[in-house]
Amino acid sequence: MSKEPTYPKDAPVESQPASEAAERAASAKTVDPRRKYVRAGVAVGIGSAAIVAALLYANRSKKNDR
Repeated sequence: MSKEPTYPKDAPVESQPASEAAERAASAKTVDPRRKYVRAGVAVGIGSAAIVAALLYANRSKKNDR
């Protein structure tokens, strides 16, 4: 039993043409700088919210120690 996958006889097994693959790679690499800033802003917002939640949870036990 071979380790190569088997395909139906009528299925195309050829790889993508080089020009099509190059176009996809180029379009994936070009990222709008504005989009990077939006992602960074979202990450900072989520991170700060997580810190606030952690501090509120940590201080919760100190309120009820009396």
